[in-house]
Amino acid sequence: MADLSVKVGDISLQNPVMPASGCFAIEYQEALDLSRLGALVIKSVSPKSRAGNPTPRVAETHGGMLNSIGIPSKGLDYYRREVLPAYTAFGTPVVVSISADTVDEFADACAEMSLPEVAVIEANISCPNLEADGMAFAMSPDTTYKVVSAIRGRTKHPFWVKLTPNASNIAAVAKAAEEAGADAIVMGNTILGMAIDVRTRKPKLGNVMGGLSGPAIKPIALRLVHQCYRAVRVPIIGCGGISSAEDAIEFMLAGASAVQVGTASFLDPGIMSKIIDGLQAYCVEMGVSHLRELTGQVKLDRQLTDRWLRFAQQSG
Repeated sequence: MADLSVKVGDISLQNPVMPASGCFAIEYQEALDLSRLGALVIKSVSPKSRAGNPTPRVAETHGGMLNSIGIPSKGLDYYRREVLPAYTAFGTPVVVSISADTVDEFADACAEMSLPEVAVIEANISCPNLEADGMAFAMSPDTTYKVVSAIRGRTKHPFWVKLTPNASNIAAVAKAAEEAGADAIVMGNTILGMAIDVRTRKPKLGNVMGGLSGPAIKPIALRLVHQCYRAVRVPIIGCGGISSAEDAIEFMLAGASAVQVGTASFLDPGIMSKIIDGLQAYCVEMGVSHLRELTGQVKLDRQLTDRWLRFAQQSG
């Protein structure tokens, strides 16, 4: 059998497959063995209680879905007491995703959740920054550096930074996160979109706009992972439209060390287990002894790629 283990910074995972935050709950243990996963990423929690966005919160689209959930939360105390213990019983590294409205709230929350039973903190800086008129922290290198350095100053725990695909220059944002102390980059989140019911003439989401996810965004997500991989030295966790082992391998070839699976789990709650099996089968078929050796191994015309990436950064 091939060795599917990977490393993300100082964290060793038995395989690169984990859920994306917000697309996974403890009830998934009824559909797959959670001890098989590389890590368990729990839905984002915020330090303040939130009711979430108005309904409807989900709308189906061609090749994906729109969501505007709004990260409902009952706060850190409830989360630590009622949510976290259920995930720590499987011997699988637990990743706690944090969402916050300000730099100080982010730093305080990440410090508070830097617990022995938590393997990694994932800072979801693709959420709105109330100190910048609601623009996501990760939309610019400056705000990214500010929030990541504040978090790094409050915790020695391993922490990953979740970026937004809506930023104009993703390589610069990823570089700022690395320089500020992030141990890895999660690339990325949903792409801002909208849908309208032509009969009622009303938006299909109660919040008007929401995040597009699923197979429709995979080519964009793959490109963003590759751009980040070429810009930074810290590991990349790829996310966006992954629904098969081949998808996961594409992301690894583009530069990802691990992957997160989101929307596909809504269609098939056991999909992550099938992806792990598919990775093993691929390695046997292709004579790959160590899956981690695939990271960044896409075959490119280097001169053409360098020219294209310069153009993308200048036009972004």
